[in-house]
Amino acid sequence: MNELTVLYEDNHVIVVLKPQNVASCPDESGDGNMLDFIKEYLREKYQKKGNVFLGLVHRLDRPTGGVMVFAKTSKAASRLSSQMRTGDFEKKYLAVLVGAPAEESGRLVNYLKKNTVNNTVYLSTQGTDGAKLAVLDYRILAAKGELALADIELHTGRSHQIRVQMAGISHPVYGDVRYGGEKAQKGKLALWAYSLTFTHPVRGERMRFIAPPPAGEAPWSRFDVDAAVRPI
Repeated sequence: MNELTVLYEDNHVIVVLKPQNVASCPDESGDGNMLDFIKEYLREKYQKKGNVFLGLVHRLDRPTGGVMVFAKTSKAASRLSSQMRTGDFEKKYLAVLVGAPAEESGRLVNYLKKNTVNNTVYLSTQGTDGAKLAVLDYRILAAKGELALADIELHTGRSHQIRVQMAGISHPVYGDVRYGGEKAQKGKLALWAYSLTFTHPVRGERMRFIAPPPAGEAPWSRFDVDAAVRPI
């Protein structure tokens, strides 16, 4: 991984930009991951010896890039994790979809079940053992030919949620051949966590961090992504 991009840091939290195709935390692949990269950054910056505490508060799927926050103390980790459970985190994404939904904006409510053997998530039904509620709001910002730029806000944090729910209405995320099949169009997954808002675990102030997707890369280059993430 290239040099770590730090958006904000204080004694309690560190907000970074996760590149696409980098894991959020250690997994069975043994590949480098954000948790270890940040620990090494903190170890070097503050010349710490031994283990460095760093709390994993939330995850982004490996192919998804964007803004993440990590806790630098156990107190911050506990309070941020509590915010995640109570819905105090506001998570917004940009996605390039294949085709534009008939409705320019809407809410998708589904039940999702994960197959841990093949790491694939499926649309399910309420009451199915292991199925979890998944809710998101989407808004189409622009359409160019067969592609559409969508602003998506997650209200739940299920694995592969955006990818599964958008594919479920026949508008998969660009590059998502796992859930969109041939319709998805081959390329890097066009899904980016551009905005993260939370309450500082010690000072109590609301904080928002924004980072646009790589504007020069396809298919983002077909849209004005900088304007899309600009605060209103």
